[in-house]
Amino acid sequence: MCIQIPLLAPFGRLWLSMENAHSPNEVDIDMSDSRPPLPPFDEASARQKVLSAEAAWNTRDPERVALAYTEDSEWRNRGEFVRGRDEIVAFLTRKWERELDYVLRKDLWAFTGDRIAVRFQYEWHDASGAWFRSYGNELWEFAPTGHMRRREASINDVAIEESERRIFGPREAGDTGSPPLR
Repeated sequence: MCIQIPLLAPFGRLWLSMENAHSPNEVDIDMSDSRPPLPPFDEASARQKVLSAEAAWNTRDPERVALAYTEDSEWRNRGEFVRGRDEIVAFLTRKWERELDYVLRKDLWAFTGDRIAVRFQYEWHDASGAWFRSYGNELWEFAPTGHMRRREASINDVAIEESERRIFGPREAGDTGSPPLR
């Protein structure tokens, strides 16, 4: 299935094919590989996108997670820069080899058009058994297909005792609550 997307604003990089354009103001996009919900987002679709991302990351399956991103997706994660699905898979593989028993909660912070901002917390332990809670914020930008084309993450790690853990697995059905600040 193809849809026509009007080109109303300049884009930082060309990611739409102009081959099948009917006029200079529109292009055809193959939506057979779309990742709903699609932009532009409203509050309900932005929340759904956040919870879908959380569920995928909680699988700790790098190949599955990478499919939610454009082929040329660009990331900044802490001080590391990643580009494209192959680098995303490699990055996530390293991450989950180091961050054991990783479990994540994401919360919608803001949204507009094709962008979503989230805050998140995740807990994990290292190979020595030391536990951490990582706090962070992400800025997401999406292609019209619903794939994320840009992800910027700022993250801080706080050492915790195992007894201080509060995230013990994926969300229960119907749980849409926000993690506490501390």
